[in-house]
Amino acid sequence: MDLSFSPQEEAFRAEVRDFVRNNVPESVKGKTRRDFTSREDFQAWHKVLYKKGWIAPLWPAEYGGTGWTVTQRYIFNQECAEAEVPQVLPFGIAMCGPVIYTYGNEAQKKRFLPRILSGEDWWCQGYSEPGSGSDLASLKTRAVREGDHYIVNGQKTWTTLAQFADWIFCLVRTDPNVKAQEGITFLLIDMKTPGITVKPIILMDGAHEVNEVFFDNVKVPVENRIGQENKGWDYAKFLLVHERSNIAQVARSKKAVERLKEIAEAETVDGTPLIGTDEFARKVAELEIDLTALEYTELRTLAQEARGGHAGPQSSILKIKGTEVQQRITELTVEAIGYYGYPYSRAFGDNEYPPGPDYAAGESGHYFNMRKASIYGGSNEIQRNIIAKAVLGL
Repeated sequence: MDLSFSPQEEAFRAEVRDFVRNNVPESVKGKTRRDFTSREDFQAWHKVLYKKGWIAPLWPAEYGGTGWTVTQRYIFNQECAEAEVPQVLPFGIAMCGPVIYTYGNEAQKKRFLPRILSGEDWWCQGYSEPGSGSDLASLKTRAVREGDHYIVNGQKTWTTLAQFADWIFCLVRTDPNVKAQEGITFLLIDMKTPGITVKPIILMDGAHEVNEVFFDNVKVPVENRIGQENKGWDYAKFLLVHERSNIAQVARSKKAVERLKEIAEAETVDGTPLIGTDEFARKVAELEIDLTALEYTELRTLAQEARGGHAGPQSSILKIKGTEVQQRITELTVEAIGYYGYPYSRAFGDNEYPPGPDYAAGESGHYFNMRKASIYGGSNEIQRNIIAKAVLGL
């Protein structure tokens, strides 16, 4: 595997670095998703990238994508992480969009793709249900066809940022009498449709990030169905490969480790920087070794894609190790800040100045929030089952 970059790729890196560092809106500079409270906050960087033509690195050029190589996409993600710019929400660009341009009909592509690119339409994901999270095939939200419409009844949960969404892409059960995976359909549903109710779920850090979404006799046109009826499981698996690969977040984890080491340099134990103590230095070293191994796994996956392959079960490996590394970073950060991590229960958005150094603010809330990382996108236990079956043949 050749890890060197060509002169053209280094020139591309310089172009990306210059653009990213000079065009991040002041309103979101230095902030993370946890700091955003409005739709405008989330969309500010999206709009800048859209205007530049860089909003959809994964998309084919024919649908408005960048047409970048795998290496260019890798460089772009590295530079965005290094500059700590906000992440573009994945639900439209990285998840629903690829499903539409891969499996949707021409009318659906013309209708939805331009508005996903521009950010005019905000999408959320209607997969998980009470009792149907990692066992997604057991979902119970029902869609019954009546003429040119489906009538949808049921509930979705943990629906991220549904309070802002214009549309939701949903898995619904259209045939209860066949094998679970064979009776599921993929629908695109307008969130303004009568019968949809969104109720907030307030997290441990006080944030309103996720929701419950209820469907009560919601009328959805058949033209909003992706592909064939009862074939939605195939489209869902395609989407989840994209989601799991993106969850790895190698570049941003590398930046987070840099910040962890800065904190551990500032915190002291009996006058010695924490990073200089044997026990903590060992933990950081083990973390960096695992992150390096994850980075090489990601590079091997990208090299395979560059040769015309696809991620497949490797996406499960990236998802497992990526989320485990992210969780360990938050664990070590809370360990480093010590007592300053206790006042995590302040209300989200509270403007009262927190005790302790600035770098300690909000870290305990981040730690608790990241407990979900090994569950979303398919729990890590399920990912191990996928690897056992698809890779090891067990």
